[in-house]
Amino acid sequence: MSIPTIMGITPKTITTDRITTRVLFSGPDDGIPVFLIHGNTSSATWWEETMISLPTGYRGIAPDQRGFGDADREKKINATRGMGNLADDAVALLDHLGIENAHIVGNSLGGNVVWRMLADCPGRFISATLADPGSPYGYGATRDIEGTPTTPDFAGSGAGLSNPEAIQRIIDGDRSTESQFSPRLVLRTLLVKPPFIPAREEELLSALLSTHMGEKDQPGDSLQSPNWPFVAPGVWGARNALSPKYVVNVKRIMTSEPKTRVLWVRGSHSLLVSDTSIADPGILGKMELLPGWPGEDVYPPQPMVGQIRAVLDSYAAAGGNYEEIVIQDTGHIPFIENPEEFNAIFHEHILQ
Repeated sequence: MSIPTIMGITPKTITTDRITTRVLFSGPDDGIPVFLIHGNTSSATWWEETMISLPTGYRGIAPDQRGFGDADREKKINATRGMGNLADDAVALLDHLGIENAHIVGNSLGGNVVWRMLADCPGRFISATLADPGSPYGYGATRDIEGTPTTPDFAGSGAGLSNPEAIQRIIDGDRSTESQFSPRLVLRTLLVKPPFIPAREEELLSALLSTHMGEKDQPGDSLQSPNWPFVAPGVWGARNALSPKYVVNVKRIMTSEPKTRVLWVRGSHSLLVSDTSIADPGILGKMELLPGWPGEDVYPPQPMVGQIRAVLDSYAAAGGNYEEIVIQDTGHIPFIENPEEFNAIFHEHILQ
């Protein structure tokens, strides 16, 4: 799917030694590189306004990740590696472009890729910016800020609870507002704080609809589980790769060297990454939207924000440093919903 770009953005198709994909560029070829990694069910398109707003002398670089947009559809995400495939793809692109060090930025799933890169290749960072990132312990099926699993098989995480109607509407390319599961209404109600509607909603929606669909893509495969909510993660696709079953050993993030400056920016009203996430089985069970919830003693909500803060506190105690900033009255994509405030914070961070 070809999505129009805004003035100042140059799309290119690039083949590295790992994958062929679309990469968006802004700024001068010899500018200071800013590498932006998009979230789940989106593409590099979501970063365009951020890229053209970069300070003078900075070069924006944003790829369509494996499983999304115009990335090679034959390349699948091996979920058993967690964010390994996506992190390795990012490093291969930096290598292909001859970039040794870059400012790295990630939103949501892209934030999880940044966590993995902080563990695997911390020397590639000038700075790191986490914009409403997923928890470094993964998504779902953990009970405390230490990331303790709720069950041995991580039931409730991964692809198994994907809404069938929402998935089918993506497959069908639905652009309507006829159902709460229509992608357009998901964008308007779950990703931003209503009544905000993005100026480039059509392009953002097109990017969402360009998500690769199938058992090895979205939503991915799943396994039956004897533990509530009776599904466990499979081995393919981004949603399974976000399961705490497959995430990197978080201690590697805390102890990584060299340390880099980390900026953590989050929207005050993010419904997807919070201690009361609407996508968390613990919350859905508590709200009686997911039957049979065994109670907080067995399956409590995941303290996502608390987990992120605890990891970054440990990172700082080991010699790193971070800043947490909350943008008020803003949802899960603050760089789109509140770009002036986000850019002021972000630019100050990368200009240091």
